[in-house]
Amino acid sequence: MSLEQFITERFSIEDIAQYLDKLNATERLSEIRSLKKKKQKILYEIAASAPDLDLDYFVPTSNSLQEVIHSGKNTLPVFTLFQKRFCRSNDGSNRIFGYNHGSTTNWIGPGYFIAKTTKGNPDWESKGSVVIDYYEVPDAEVVATWPQIKPNDAGLQKLVYNQMHDFMRRVSEHVSIGVAYQKGKNMGQYFVLCRQD
Repeated sequence: MSLEQFITERFSIEDIAQYLDKLNATERLSEIRSLKKKKQKILYEIAASAPDLDLDYFVPTSNSLQEVIHSGKNTLPVFTLFQKRFCRSNDGSNRIFGYNHGSTTNWIGPGYFIAKTTKGNPDWESKGSVVIDYYEVPDAEVVATWPQIKPNDAGLQKLVYNQMHDFMRRVSEHVSIGVAYQKGKNMGQYFVLCRQD
């Protein structure tokens, strides 16, 4: 079977996770890149019953300023392959910083964000256990090779990242699924991420 078949037949999130966890990194990435919009939407719905994500899922606690890459596939009409690159801050705040890396980064902008748990916000918790928050950008050191930090309410990136939240749910040990909200409204756009270890 394939990941697409597991989703089409609405297998449980436990079965889907078990399938993905048995694959090697190349196979896993190939599977997530095969998913079109309808399947990603269903996967997001199935993942509502998955165990919660935490910030360690995106970057291990001990890895301050060490880049961790999550390769992604979104449901936009173009530029569907991208990466979200994360690092843990080294300012003692235990925050996760990140930006969007892909073919559009140089001309649209990096789309910086801060990732945080949604615990304590009932409206957010129902959407996912971690939110990627574009209302905030890093205000401390990030990985030295990353682009210049820019606010998301200026330049071309205002058209893409301004007033955005991505809500994340766990799929498996390496795979997560997200949905994009802008100004509090579900945009109907999904993306799946696969962490590179």
